[in-house]
Amino acid sequence: MSNLDLFNNDPNTSPQPSGHKSKKKSISKTLVPLLAIIAVIGLVTPQVISRVSGAPDYPGPGSGSIQVQIEPGETLAQIGNNLKAIGVVKSVDGFIAAANENSDSSTISPGTYNLRLKMKSSDAILALLDPANRVVTKVVIPEGKRVSWTINTLATATGLPMADFESALAKAVELGLPGYASGNPEGFLFPATYEFPPGTTAEQIISTMIERFNAEAKAIDLEARATQMGRSAYEILTVASLLEVEGHPRDFTKVARVVYNRLAEPMPLQFDSAVNYGLGKTDVILTTEQLTVDTPYNVYLHPGLPPTPIDSPGTKALEAALNPASGDWLYFITVDLNTQETKFTRSYDEFLVWKDQFLAFCDANPGVCF
Repeated sequence: MSNLDLFNNDPNTSPQPSGHKSKKKSISKTLVPLLAIIAVIGLVTPQVISRVSGAPDYPGPGSGSIQVQIEPGETLAQIGNNLKAIGVVKSVDGFIAAANENSDSSTISPGTYNLRLKMKSSDAILALLDPANRVVTKVVIPEGKRVSWTINTLATATGLPMADFESALAKAVELGLPGYASGNPEGFLFPATYEFPPGTTAEQIISTMIERFNAEAKAIDLEARATQMGRSAYEILTVASLLEVEGHPRDFTKVARVVYNRLAEPMPLQFDSAVNYGLGKTDVILTTEQLTVDTPYNVYLHPGLPPTPIDSPGTKALEAALNPASGDWLYFITVDLNTQETKFTRSYDEFLVWKDQFLAFCDANPGVCF
């Protein structure tokens, strides 16, 4: 009997013995799982062959240089496709296989990277995990810097026109500036180390710095704690900006106490740092003539705090302004600019003695004070 006879349903065909019926059912039952096994083999075989023979890959180490952009949310398969398309790796399968063998591959971050052409897939994974290959502009903005200094530094570091930053500052409210700033960004470009990828605009940079301030302010509960002190958040920010220029970080809480003690007397703050800001200067010692120039920031002539912050304070200064030291001091002076030794007193006569010590230091260290 031919195999075709097994499937012959012709009614004219003579009945087969019962043994033949049993054989037909047995073959049908066997055929279904057999077909399933063949299908599975068809799916698995390419993967097995790939593992045995190895997915296409370059031997490395590659040559030349190319910048690769990894977007947020991209999968390893998408990254592999992009790398293959521009000639970095030879195959997507090879890249994925290398990624599977490196448990750190899941931590590859979005950004722009410097890679080579025709790289071995495993080397490409390692290169994407190496921060040294990430293309960023790193900018360090220290505490106590004015907006004018900050945007000049940003323009120099990024190569963006100064006009772009000035335009961004004019839109500071739209970029997240708190309402209590009344549109003035001074004090709100938070000091920190920033990394900006290629293509970042001035508006994005300013927005990032303001967002960082907002995050820090929220973290220390600035507004609520200021209210508890009977102050506004803006006043606390202004006091903190004075501390950055007037004292060493180890003395911030003491200088803050002097500020509040003078405001309570009441007596003028008489801080040269604020006068300097109004004059657009950063002199250590101001002349008598400079001290008499009437600007809103001349706190020798005008009582109370200056109208705005005079720089961008960091978290330590903000915390000191919120939690000043206990003391009755009304005066302080740094008698040695090299060691930043600062003395505090309530006595004006004692302050004058220390002022002579400071002037003696200046005489002994030409060019430091003037």
